[in-house]
Amino acid sequence: MALDYPLIWAGLIAFAVLAYVVLDGFDLGVGILFLWMDGERNRDQMMNSVAPVWDGNETWLVLGGGGLLATFPLAYAIVLPALYAPIYAMLLALTLRGVAFEFRWRTTRGKFLWDWAFCGGSTMAAFAQGVALGALVQGIPVNGRAYAGGWWDWLTPFSILSGVALVAGYALLGSTWLLMKGTGEVEAKARTWAKLSGLATLAMIGAVSLWTPFLSPVFMARWFAFPAFLYVAYVPILTLACAWALWRGLDKGPAALPFFAALGLFVLCYLGLGISFFPYIVPPSVTIWQAAAPDASLRFLLVGAVVLVPMILAYTAYSYWVFRGRVDPEAGYH
Repeated sequence: MALDYPLIWAGLIAFAVLAYVVLDGFDLGVGILFLWMDGERNRDQMMNSVAPVWDGNETWLVLGGGGLLATFPLAYAIVLPALYAPIYAMLLALTLRGVAFEFRWRTTRGKFLWDWAFCGGSTMAAFAQGVALGALVQGIPVNGRAYAGGWWDWLTPFSILSGVALVAGYALLGSTWLLMKGTGEVEAKARTWAKLSGLATLAMIGAVSLWTPFLSPVFMARWFAFPAFLYVAYVPILTLACAWALWRGLDKGPAALPFFAALGLFVLCYLGLGISFFPYIVPPSVTIWQAAAPDASLRFLLVGAVVLVPMILAYTAYSYWVFRGRVDPEAGYH
């Protein structure tokens, strides 16, 4: 039986993007919340909670972006011109944030500037990612094999709502991560932040979910037409279950429960996008198979992915295992 290489690669790219969102999401969330914490030692503890893993988390962004270029060059050629502004804003923000990790620990007089850079870079990166996602969901005009829209098509009320929603969601991931990893005042503040960002995230999920079907007849049919809605009803049901687990964990459950419940919300939202999109990689007109590179190229690249992806998973799992447990308040970032 012949393998469907475009479908396999679509699954790998989707997995890489999801891995980036759930892993880098919580350390971006820590940055979003950074300036809301008082006290230098508390801020040090927040940064130390993500310092061992933040750069490894961004490996998945490189894999997703590079993989898209190599395996779906047509999609890359259409999406990049359509989303130049939010993508470049995201990259610049991630660069500023990465520099802040190092420079903040090398200065005393200018530390407040790098505090702002860390928070601002994290917030801008999250917002830009959400705007780019919203612009993709609402559809990219294509003429032949090229982007047919304008410079500002990405900036719409829906894309702005998506940007705000992702900032709220990342703040939820960051606060639940700190609840699991922090001590003292950091842990106490994280619980309050998690409740506020949890309410905001659930409200944003509801708003985006209600708006999305009206963007395309295809989306409407996937979620509300009979009998299609019977096959996707588990998504909102499981979303409610994760919301319940989140609040139970914040009330009296184990410290790790809110974090994994928040991860569940992200996974389910991502699954919902996949249900809406498939089989399009550039909605509403370019499918996975239309955008794919030749099978010979995909087959060759798959050999490398079979080796590379397990290696990334292995060292990611190992790093999280080594740095498990709560942060030592006396530790420093080096």
